[in-house]
Amino acid sequence: MKRSFAAIGSTFAAAVCCVNALAAGYNVTLPLTDAQNGLKAVIVDYDTSEKLDSAIVADGKAVFSNSITAPVLARILVDGNRAALIILEDGDITVGADGIGAGTTLNDRLGKFNADQQAKLAEFQALPQDASDQQKQKIIDEYNAISTDALALNSDNPFGYYLLIQEAYEWPDIKTFDQKLSQYPALAGYKRFQTLRQGLLNKEETSVGHPYKDFEITFEGETKRLSDYVGKGKYTLVDFWASWCGPCIRETKVLKELWDKYHDKGLDFLGVAVWDEPENTRRAIEQYKLPWPQILNTQNVATDIYGIPAIPCIILFDPQGNIISRDKQDQELVADVDAAMAAVAK
Repeated sequence: MKRSFAAIGSTFAAAVCCVNALAAGYNVTLPLTDAQNGLKAVIVDYDTSEKLDSAIVADGKAVFSNSITAPVLARILVDGNRAALIILEDGDITVGADGIGAGTTLNDRLGKFNADQQAKLAEFQALPQDASDQQKQKIIDEYNAISTDALALNSDNPFGYYLLIQEAYEWPDIKTFDQKLSQYPALAGYKRFQTLRQGLLNKEETSVGHPYKDFEITFEGETKRLSDYVGKGKYTLVDFWASWCGPCIRETKVLKELWDKYHDKGLDFLGVAVWDEPENTRRAIEQYKLPWPQILNTQNVATDIYGIPAIPCIILFDPQGNIISRDKQDQELVADVDAAMAAVAK
């Protein structure tokens, strides 16, 4: 069958239009300040930490323009510090004051989810002091339903992955982990789920009563090992932390009090910096006047080996390097250290 030039031209124009639509790519704008001009901004894959794009801050903002084959949950880092969470997808994305992207389908869903949760949190905080348990539970149930409903709607995309990975950090054991993840087959292939699962296995192998597992880090030409500090005949308190971690910084007050109380009585201390830029770690060490030695730039190495899903994680090793306390903070940590050091004093 013959086709007219007009018909062929129409088909060609439609094809070009489709190609241009596919090639449109993304434009991401992150508002910053003029004081940040010249800093490097980087978009990294939330799941794999792979660098996806970069830009230099100019005119008080970072602007990224490129293309991507499929939507990806991503973080934007500025000078190594977390600045935004977005879903990198085709379209014009602008980061709001809340650090969340807006302007495209999945980013708008993420933004609405965040706003809805904040609204419920504000509603809970506004309850009068004499509010009944029933009133409180109603808002808690509504708050939790926001996540449940959003996950049901997004169980096959990066927003759904973000929701599920938050839950996965709370799954306590391998059996629960496998059972829960099996309900979301489209999300099971993400790297972090596999890392978390292996982490649960590693956590079991580094729980109380087990010997330490060694690791080594070479940074700036110097190699340091956990075994340089642990199992040397003294009780050793090891703090896995990061400069950006608020709970980690708050816990340094407790650690410094323990240092003052026990360091001269035979308790050794060690900081292990994880998931952090070494320059930022060093600034925090100086700012908070942390007197104990540090292993810098371990990134995921130490946390993977010890199955640490969240920080701070503080582990107390006995003189032979066996774990006698793990995942304790504040007065629970103090009680464990007091008990160990009481044995030394006898």
